[in-house]
This record gives sequence, structure tokens and C-alpha cells, in this order.
Amino acid sequence: MMCTVCGCGPGEQSIETRGHQHEHEQGHGHEHDHAHEHHADDGLVDYGQGPARAHAPGLSQARMVEIETNILAKNDDYARANRDWLREHGVLALNLVSSPGSGKTTLLARTIRDLAAKDGDYEVAVIEGDQQTSNDAERIRAAGANALQINTGKGCHLDGHMVGHAIETLAPADDSLLFVENVGNLVCPAAFDLGENHKVVILSVTEGEDKPLKYPDMFAAADLMLVNKVDLLPYLDFDVSACIANARRVNPGIRVLEVSATGGDGLDQWYAWIDAARSFARVGA
Repeated sequence: MMCTVCGCGPGEQSIETRGHQHEHEQGHGHEHDHAHEHHADDGLVDYGQGPARAHAPGLSQARMVEIETNILAKNDDYARANRDWLREHGVLALNLVSSPGSGKTTLLARTIRDLAAKDGDYEVAVIEGDQQTSNDAERIRAAGANALQINTGKGCHLDGHMVGHAIETLAPADDSLLFVENVGNLVCPAAFDLGENHKVVILSVTEGEDKPLKYPDMFAAADLMLVNKVDLLPYLDFDVSACIANARRVNPGIRVLEVSATGGDGLDQWYAWIDAARSFARVGA
């Protein structure tokens, strides 16, 4: 499957199952039959113009819109089925998205350990998405949660179909907590509904405070932004207030928490947010 948001090409997706790996091949050809124009203004070449808000060599804007509409419509069917199952079983699903290196896995492992120590009622399962390796799933299992790795190959995001297979294999317990750690990418995961209750975007203070403006679709899609690694602020030139203001320019309703996965700053507020979200996902709520 080609993603018209970023142009990632066909590849293979591998989903761990009990005792073997399950392969999904997705791919098809596209026409390459038209010319395209580049518009430059003061050194800017903007490929985000036009109805598709994207550029792919050989594809017209209309064709890209058609492809993306078809892909997302099919994905939405899978996401709807996932959401129905999660709602029926009272499972809170949080889709964690970020750039590579934001500290997602470290934060998730700390969250799992802290929630287990805080409240034995928390049962946690994790779906891990990466292009290759099972390193993150192994770290999550070591933290005490049941985890399943999805390797997307050349794919740059998880989709509803992959997550549906993973849910079937993991079989999260009723009234439990499911984290989906998406592929490190601030572009395509914004467009793909997985059936989750909330997208949570993690931005590290080692990144630029203008990230929300550079990648607005992701921050517009998220309900919560975690500004991570705040323990490093004394050593960095990072303006937290500017970062939050930028996020609220693209999403006025986004909630923001400042946290440190290693130092523990702000984690009580993060856990309180999870508690509140979880209360709405329980069976009969």
C-alpha cells in the first residue's frame, strides 16, 4: 500500500503471533502518466499545495486524493471494528505517537512499572510498531506488560488492519489498558485511525519547539501532548512556553503535560489523566 501523505512504498508487515510470525504483503501499482509543476517563491518549493496536500511523482492531485480516500476508507472500517471490540470489553486504548528518539519507550516502560506499583488493578498490554527488530517489545515485557511486536518493513505507520490482528492475538482483558506505540514518525500516523480512544503525542525538549508547526496534522489529531525530558531543560535552549503556544495554534484544545520519564517530573499528572480516561472506557460506563 502506498501512503500518499509521505510516499512510502509497498513492503511487508510482520506481526508476531504465538510461536510464529504472520506476514502481510500489501502493494499495488500506480499510473505514472502526467507532468507536474513546481512553484518556487523566495526559495520555497511547496509540495503541500493542491487538494492532496502532497506530491508523488507520476500521480496527479486528483489521483492521489482518490488513492488516499480509498485507503483511509478501508482503514476506517478496520478501525471501527477495533473500536467496537475495545468499547465492548471496556479497554482504554492509547496511541502513542512521536518522532524517533522522543523517549516513548522509556516513558511507556516507566508508566507500566509505576502503574503496577500504584494500583494492582491495572492490567496492561502493548502493541509495538517499528520497521524492524523486536527490541522495544522486549523492553516492555521486561517492564511487566504483555507485548506484541509489529514490524512494518518499509511502512511508516501502523494501520487498523495490523492493530486488529494484534488485538486478536493479545486478547486484552476486560477493563484493561492497551498502549499502541506507533512507528516513530510525525506524518503518516496522524492520518490512520487505529480505533484508539486517544492519540497522545510525545515531544522531547531535545527537539525543536516549532515541531507542532512543522508537523501540524499530528498535533491537530492528538488529545494530549507530553513534553518529555524536562529534566534536561537546564542544559538546553528550548522554550517550553513557545512550544505549547505552537501546539495550541494548530489545536487550541490540546492538553499539555510536562514530564520526565527518567526524573519522574509530571508523571503523577500523566497517571491521573490515564485514570480519568480509563473511567470512561470501562464496561457499562
